[in-house]
Formats: sequence, structure tokens, C-alpha cells
Amino acid sequence: MLQPATDLGFAQRVKALACTAPLHDLDNRKNQVQTADFSVYQMSELALNAIDLVTLAMDFDAGAPPELIVTGVAGFAARQAPLRAGGEHLRAARWVLESLLNVGSADRGFRAVYGMTAGDGSYQRFEFDFKLLEEVVGPDGSIFLRATNEAVNVLVGALELDIESAQIAADLRLETLIRRGRLSDAQSAAQSARYRTIQYGEKLRQRLEATERDVRTVDWLHEMPKFIAEALEHIAARYRAENAIMTNITEVRDTADTPATKLQAAKLVDVVRDCLRRHEQLQAALQGAGRRFRAQQDRQTFAPGSSVATLDLHAQLLVPALGLPVRDAEPVLSGYVGRSAGVHVPDAVRLLDLFTALITPPAERELLGEPVEEPDLDEAPEEPPFPAECYELLDGLLDLDPEAPRRLSGLLDEARRLHPELPHLVVVRVVALAAQEINPALRHNLPGVYVAVDDGTPLMDAEYGGADLIVARARVEKEEVMA
Repeated sequence: MLQPATDLGFAQRVKALACTAPLHDLDNRKNQVQTADFSVYQMSELALNAIDLVTLAMDFDAGAPPELIVTGVAGFAARQAPLRAGGEHLRAARWVLESLLNVGSADRGFRAVYGMTAGDGSYQRFEFDFKLLEEVVGPDGSIFLRATNEAVNVLVGALELDIESAQIAADLRLETLIRRGRLSDAQSAAQSARYRTIQYGEKLRQRLEATERDVRTVDWLHEMPKFIAEALEHIAARYRAENAIMTNITEVRDTADTPATKLQAAKLVDVVRDCLRRHEQLQAALQGAGRRFRAQQDRQTFAPGSSVATLDLHAQLLVPALGLPVRDAEPVLSGYVGRSAGVHVPDAVRLLDLFTALITPPAERELLGEPVEEPDLDEAPEEPPFPAECYELLDGLLDLDPEAPRRLSGLLDEARRLHPELPHLVVVRVVALAAQEINPALRHNLPGVYVAVDDGTPLMDAEYGGADLIVARARVEKEEVMA
């Protein structure tokens, strides 16, 4: 008997699939845009291009300018719909970028719910929160975009793999493809290797930013020294591999006999050079990581504490009160005790507390996400919108003679005499009759159908306004309709 997947690999595959859901949702929502017709665009492709542009444009210490990304995505949109105006291409690009940022949500993030079967056979649900693109503030105060680790995983079509192992596999695959002359496949492999390099630098940047907020959130005693040592070893290995790959690509470029092969080899040279440049930035950041930690440790350890004015009970309250007569000391002591020993003493809002709460990093997420608690709902019977007797009275009220139609105003007057809630039910029913089509009654071979017609007469009623519709019961004659 087959058993369901219960390992962490299954959860990783589910989460990797969840990261692509916002891209598919773009194509589902593009027809709902009221201000423009986006039906001709492949929005998921534009979203992938946007993530790709942000990933390649962002650097270790800076991000990608939003307008640059909008312009680049608009260029892809122009290739999909060359007959559309340039302004529409820009609007489509901005819509895609805002959707990837999830503008309008509280935390600008996405949430997916998935489940796993536990060892005892029970099914448990978890919440997975993630982001694809983030807005960050640059050193000069301007807004930049950065791609998250989940977004890079979407680009390379991979799961949450070890970066070092993935980079080694990518280098071996790239070198093999170049040696066999499959430059088109080699270009795709080189781009995947570059994405892995960006992921490695992003992981270091996030840890350094967390250190700047609070050195206690990062383990600089064991975890970070081990991480820095592995990263430096990674860079040394990548330098050797990429320099060997660069030699092979350059030889292919110089000895190629067709312009297409030369162009592909030249593009590969640019990609590998960009990888080497990013390795240099990563190496410089790793070498300065220890210095940045010590500087932040000194800053946060020796920062002056907040001075809070306190009350000296002995000198400021007790001694003066003992020197007063009882009748004068009693209001003073009663006022102090009433304010200091009450049921609840509200905390004073301080800017320091607010700032501390804002810069406190979020708690580490569980690997599987937060469990989803099933709500305990009571099954309450659904109450009908109108009493049952109103529906019986309505049937009798609308039992009209086909030869004698009636006005809505007359029906409302008679309904008020029968039941206080019946007039509203009459209005609902008559409005539905006004929008009724004859074709359904014809298909079901009904002998007659109710209709409501507006002849321009206003409704003179104290409670309702609009048109005084003519309500009638018409016969459906199939032969005449078909003729």
C-alpha cells in the first residue's frame, strides 16, 4: 500500500509550487482590470522578466530602480503586443510590478496554506508566508527593489537547495556544455549559476542587516564564523572553476566559424564576467563582515541608555508630608496612592519604545510554517429573509389575470394591508421580473410568465422611489414566438 509523503522534501516542493501561484494569478486577473484591456499580454511571462531584471540589476549593497524595471518590462510587453500604444505597455508593466509587490496588502506579502500527513496519519495544515519582490530604502533615501530568495528559486525552477552544492553542479554542467559546443544550453546554465551567486550574497546581506538591527539575533560565536569560512572557500573554488570556463568560452569565441556562435560565446563571456565581479563584491563583504560586527557590537553595547525621570519617595514625598498637618498631608498622600496603586497604571508612550518595536526583527519562521487551527463553528440554521407567510401572500397577490395588469403602487398598497414586511418582498420580486427574459420560460414550456414594464410613470410612494412599473402575467405562445 502506498503511503503519503511526510518528509520535509514534500513540504519544500509544495512551497516551491506556492511561490509560482502569484504569477499564474496575474493571467487570471488581467481580464478584471477596468482601466485597460490586458487580455493580449502573457502576464506570467512579464512577471518572470520583472523578477529577472530586478535580480540582475540589484547589487550587494543596492537594489534595482523601480522605473528602470518598469521600462524594461514595458519593452517585453511591446514585443507581445506591438500594435498597442506605448502608454499601455507602461501601464501593464506597472500593474505587473505592483502585483509582484502585492501593493494594497498589509505586509506586502503572500500566504499559502498547505498540508502534510503526520506520522500518526493525521492531516495538518500550515501557513507559508513569502515575498517575491521587496522595496528597500537606499543610502540616499530613494526606493529600490530587491528579489527575495523565493523569487530566485522561481527563476531557476529549483527547490530550497544548498547553495554550495547547487553552484558546483551548475559549474560542472556549464563546463560540459561548453566543451560539447552546446552554447545555447550553456547560456541557460550560466544564468542559473549567476542566480545562485546572487542568492549567496543575498544570504550574507540579510545576516549583516540583522546584525545592524540587533547583534543578538545572529550567532556570531559559532554560526557566522562557520558561514564566512565556507563562503570564502566557495569563492576560491568558484574563481578556479569560472576562470577555466572563461578560457574555454574565449577559445570557442575566437575559433567560431559562424556569427551566431560568436554571438552566443560573447554573451557567455559577459555572464561569467558578471559572476566574477559579483564574487569580488562578495569577497570584500565577507572580509569586512567581522569589522562590521565589532562596530555594531560597540555601538549597541555602549549606546547611552534612556534617562527616565523618577520620583524620590523619601525626599520628595515622605519628608515634606511629615512636616505638614494631617489635614494638609491627607490630600497629598491620597492623591499619590490613588494614582500609583490603582487598578491599572497605563504605560506612557515613549518614542524610544516605538522605535525599538519598529526595528525589532521578526521571529524566525518555522520550517513548515505556522499550523492552521481549524475553527470550531456552530451550525446555526439559516433564517429566511422574510417570514414564510409573506411568500404565500405574495403568490396570491401576483395571481394576476392575463387581461388585467396592475401598477406597482397598487400592489404596494394592498401588501401593506396584508403584512408589514410584504411590501419589501413585492419590490424585490417586481424588480426581478423587470430583468426577466422570455427565453427561459420558452425553453421550459411554461404557459405564462410574469413581466414588469416601465412606461415612464413615476412611483408615488412614501417608502420607495423609481418607476411605477406595470406588472402583468403574459401568455407564452410558442408558435408565435418561433414565427
